[in-house]
Amino acid sequence: MSAFTILLLVISQVALVASQIFLKHCMNLAAHRPRPWPRVSLHFALGVAALTLWFLLWLGFLQTMPLSQVMPWEGLSPVLLLFGASLFLREKIAPAAWIGIVLISAGVVLVSVG
Repeated sequence: MSAFTILLLVISQVALVASQIFLKHCMNLAAHRPRPWPRVSLHFALGVAALTLWFLLWLGFLQTMPLSQVMPWEGLSPVLLLFGASLFLREKIAPAAWIGIVLISAGVVLVSVG
């Protein structure tokens, strides 16, 4: 697997996580009264755009790579999502979640190496 392919795989997972963070932020904004529609719309559009980028990249990977090489990269998204939720959404992450992320990461490494 080339360095460029690895970079694209990482970008795809970052796009997936970014889409979830944008959409969550959009829904949080939609709960405000009065609703800040320009900001809600912007975050919604960014979330859909990032999700579209992930989807198109992922379809390209599925078309050109064996599934056994592509799927372990899905294990990267929970790790990135936990960091993103903590950093961008200011969510408090329980210690058990961090332990779970370590276990998921170890599993991804085992599957990828094996």
